[in-house]
Amino acid sequence: MPDTAQPDAPLHFDTLQVHAGTAPDPATGARQVPIYQSTAFVFRDAEHAARLFNLQEVGYIYSRLTNPTVMALANRVAALEGGAGAVCCSSGHAAQIMALFPLMQPGCNVVASTRLYGGTVTQFTQTIRRFGWSAKFVDIDDEEAIRGAIDENTRAVFCESISNPGGHVTDLPMVARAAQAGGVPLIVDNTSASPYLCRPIEHGATIVVHSATKYLTGNGTVTGGVIVDSGTFDWSASDRFPSLSEPEPAYHGLKFHETFGPMAFTFHGIAVGLRDLGMTMNPQGAHYTLLGIETLSLRMERHVRNAVAVARWLEADERVAEVTYAGLESSPYYARAARICPRGAGALFTVRLKGGYEACVRFVNALRLFSHVANLGDTRSLVIHSASTTHRQLSEEQQRAAGVAPDVVRLSIGIEDSRDLIADLDRALSA
Repeated sequence: MPDTAQPDAPLHFDTLQVHAGTAPDPATGARQVPIYQSTAFVFRDAEHAARLFNLQEVGYIYSRLTNPTVMALANRVAALEGGAGAVCCSSGHAAQIMALFPLMQPGCNVVASTRLYGGTVTQFTQTIRRFGWSAKFVDIDDEEAIRGAIDENTRAVFCESISNPGGHVTDLPMVARAAQAGGVPLIVDNTSASPYLCRPIEHGATIVVHSATKYLTGNGTVTGGVIVDSGTFDWSASDRFPSLSEPEPAYHGLKFHETFGPMAFTFHGIAVGLRDLGMTMNPQGAHYTLLGIETLSLRMERHVRNAVAVARWLEADERVAEVTYAGLESSPYYARAARICPRGAGALFTVRLKGGYEACVRFVNALRLFSHVANLGDTRSLVIHSASTTHRQLSEEQQRAAGVAPDVVRLSIGIEDSRDLIADLDRALSA
């Protein structure tokens, strides 16, 4: 990756979110990261071009592969997650496919949590089958089930740090132990937590993926994804990962792990993944996300504070049957959340209404401040009835396993004044 030197002393999160991965523009002195809206980049000479294409030198060739604005974002998110490197791509769903791409071959499977976003469940049950891949779904709280599901064709374990939509907090150290015992990497979707609330690599994760669309950007303006590699997995320890351990024909027999060490997965993601799949993030989108990350810690603190206030109020209301927020003392995941997400359990949870499906519909339609949209992690508070929208394609059994039964609505709590949010919820519940 391009050299973006930082001070020698380790920096704290609030400083990293502003400075990591960037330096003043060398050509102009511009302090903010410029938007390099350029498709291609001029080579110094023929030898320079050849070295870049042979992966003998790091630099910029074509924006499908690398772009200075996008690379600044990759470096910043890698720093915030404590990873060795990162690759940015076009969406969170793209990030999931990009993360699996170097690991999987036809006939291989991924062991996945049942508590996943509905679109991910569909991607894993339907779409990846077209590549000859498959998924085994397990209760991610059951260590024996995870270990039992891993077989000789398993190439990864996949879960969410804080699940969408229910706000379930995963016991990441336990899942990491199970993955390690099976000789496979653990991939964690950290979208709902953000690196401010949870750093999965510190709990044993190998790879972290994000939908940058959500909390990283924070304002509903960008679709993007990020894959962060810890740089700690030994891709050559077995013959399971030939894309990383064996000679790559497209690069004259280069072995990514042997050549790039801790950066093998990241370089493969750029040199093969982005080259051939083309799931590229655009520079303007990367710029917006960089701007959003500058206030990530400030926003997450307010998100969490508001979520606690709103969840407590809802839990005490007789019109509500259940609140799933792990930040409530009554939650079975409260102690785990304090361990895995010490700065707070996020701002995403579900609410079960006593009036059932029809009550949920009336409730959603009556809200005024909460926006009814298929998104989360916005500065604005959001609501959706997952069973009829984001998880509609799942069976009712799958919906209930994911925590989105027909009598449940999902709330994403924003950074408004919590008193106004509670007043809006009260008015809608009365409807």
